[in-house]
Amino acid sequence: MKWYVIHTYSSFENKVKTAIEKGLEGTELGKSVGRLLVPVRKTFIIRDGKKIERERKVFTSYVILEADMSPELKTYILSMAGVTSFLGMSKEHKEPIALPQDEVDRLLGIADPDRDFKTFSYMPGDLVRVISGPFSDFEGIVQKTADEGNKLVIDVTVFGRRTPVELNGNQVELIKK
Repeated sequence: MKWYVIHTYSSFENKVKTAIEKGLEGTELGKSVGRLLVPVRKTFIIRDGKKIERERKVFTSYVILEADMSPELKTYILSMAGVTSFLGMSKEHKEPIALPQDEVDRLLGIADPDRDFKTFSYMPGDLVRVISGPFSDFEGIVQKTADEGNKLVIDVTVFGRRTPVELNGNQVELIKK
């Protein structure tokens, strides 16, 4: 079996995955399909001192399919509501292109549900304390955030002057007001 990527409408990934699983269940065509994945990663957002777990799709609008591709299977999947095409198909190239094994290994590593990714939810104006690095124990105010709160620019007071410092989200903690 080889791995293929199905392109879907935005927010249709889980609907397409479920429709393929249910539609092919118990059929001869279903025997040629292995795994179907909608890679998600768990993220943890810290808001008001509480750790909130969320799942985010790694590749929006894509479903990864393990299958022995046949013309019947390709036609069946392309006729489903929410499916636009397979990755690699174009006017010149009518067949889906299988993913190379190294890409599959990388995707399967990303899709590992036990792998944790930590994100932080700091907002401009939040009061934070630096907990690691050269500015440890300094307090400051968040001025800018980037990368889902993982990168911050905070103003700390050094020798009586406000100084902008760029830090990672795991180097600071929110001070409750």
